[in-house]
Amino acid sequence: MGTAVGTIIENTAVVSFDLAGTPLTLQSNTTTIAVAERIDVTVTLQSPQTLVAPNDTGRALLLTVTNTGNGTETFTLLMDSVIGGDNFDPTPAVPDIYFDTDASGDFSAGDQAYAPGVNDPNLNADESISVFIVNDIPGTVLNGQTGRSELTATSATGTGAPGTVYANQGDGGVNAVIGVTGGEAADTGEYLVSDVLVNVVKAQLVSDSFGGNEPVPGATLTYTITVDVASSGTAAASVVRDTIPALTTYVPNSITLNGAAISDLTDGDAGEFDTTGTPTVVVRLGDLTQADPVQTIVFQVLID
Repeated sequence: MGTAVGTIIENTAVVSFDLAGTPLTLQSNTTTIAVAERIDVTVTLQSPQTLVAPNDTGRALLLTVTNTGNGTETFTLLMDSVIGGDNFDPTPAVPDIYFDTDASGDFSAGDQAYAPGVNDPNLNADESISVFIVNDIPGTVLNGQTGRSELTATSATGTGAPGTVYANQGDGGVNAVIGVTGGEAADTGEYLVSDVLVNVVKAQLVSDSFGGNEPVPGATLTYTITVDVASSGTAAASVVRDTIPALTTYVPNSITLNGAAISDLTDGDAGEFDTTGTPTVVVRLGDLTQADPVQTIVFQVLID
């Protein structure tokens, strides 16, 4: 955030000297300036790639809009589902943007629709708001195709090159200055057409050397990944790959699949600890259907 908009910065110089044996001190005039408002914003995708089927309706992607400036700012929101880099264009729902009113992270009937110019989010410095962009999926899409949708947040005060000044438009009448984001930011989510719905959930447990659960250096992070199929169809040749996080070290021979140990070597079992590139845990689950039990993978790392 930086120094809050409107903060008064004062400065007075002091000079000391000796006059005929008498020490004297004089002060200069005091300079005063009010900190201007810096306008910055970020948009961050929260949803993973979202599995959809032909003719699905109301499929939501979750994003977070954050005021990264130093004052209070209002932002307008815009969704665009006709962008490059995909195979099909999702069809915007009506309305197409909602606020995560209940803070659940799941799109529901109770979430409030966004109406431009009516309930534009007004965010304090460092404040965030969770937003859904909602699309319907065309009936013509094919298995394996992707469709992308983008949310843009734009400062209501204005946008422009960093350093652009909006005179007297900041909080309290100070100048507003466009920051490094240009007063506008966007992020993009993606839908993947699949005839099989696969759920992947990852959890972590912290254990420190003192018997507690503080993430201090030397503490152990135990990661648990569950995978299951929640629809008809087959998830063929399923493989889980999990890159070891930076600033941690993998605990040798800590991989298990459904409670059975998996060696770190590339051998006859279902996985390995791959160090040919970025260190990665690899576990091959094979063909999975709804009839198969939940697959549970566990491994550990140490915080450096």
